[in-house]
Amino acid sequence: MSTLSPEQLIQQLQWRYATKQFDPSQKIPEPIWDALEKSLVLTPSSFGLQPWKFFVVRNPQLRQQLLEFSFGQRQVVDASHLVVLAIKKAVNADDVDRYMQRTSEVRQVAVESLTGFANIIKTFLEHPQDPKFDVDDWAARQVYIALGQLMTSAAVLGIDTCPMEGFISAKYDEVLGLTATEYSSVVVCPAGYRHPEDKYARLPKVRFKQEDMVAQIT
Repeated sequence: MSTLSPEQLIQQLQWRYATKQFDPSQKIPEPIWDALEKSLVLTPSSFGLQPWKFFVVRNPQLRQQLLEFSFGQRQVVDASHLVVLAIKKAVNADDVDRYMQRTSEVRQVAVESLTGFANIIKTFLEHPQDPKFDVDDWAARQVYIALGQLMTSAAVLGIDTCPMEGFISAKYDEVLGLTATEYSSVVVCPAGYRHPEDKYARLPKVRFKQEDMVAQIT
């Protein structure tokens, strides 16, 4: 199995930046985009429950409408692709049962054999030990794992991205027809190719030193 070398990985992560200006004339080839969609699907999550859905907004008219609710950030219209990462609201026992059915199907095991695991998840959701636990907040944290996976996968493939929290979620949900559904937008990620005039591509990354950010506990 081929892998990147450590040097290649760091090179791509150094190359990546939050792209402020995309080249609207450049489109991500479908095979590359399909791989990025698959990277989203392969994202790990707590219990493997996958409390999310990823909406790829391809309609240019809809994206133009979203610009107003993105504080004028043109990445949402200029990027090749726009992904809206959404939580599955109010995850509950029914979602657990659906996941068990899928597990049974994929792993070719009797769904009854998964009862113990299912009950652990249901107890976590219905009787949390943390009194401050909020299931939608928990789901949102899972969505950010998917965001990180998408951005890293894109960087490895030479695709630019820009994570965006600067948008009005309720308005996005309204424009995309999510308001009356089980899903609600959490974070947005345009993807495409940087514009040659984007000055931020040439600026060095500002990060604290590794020894200040990573503590070795021995």
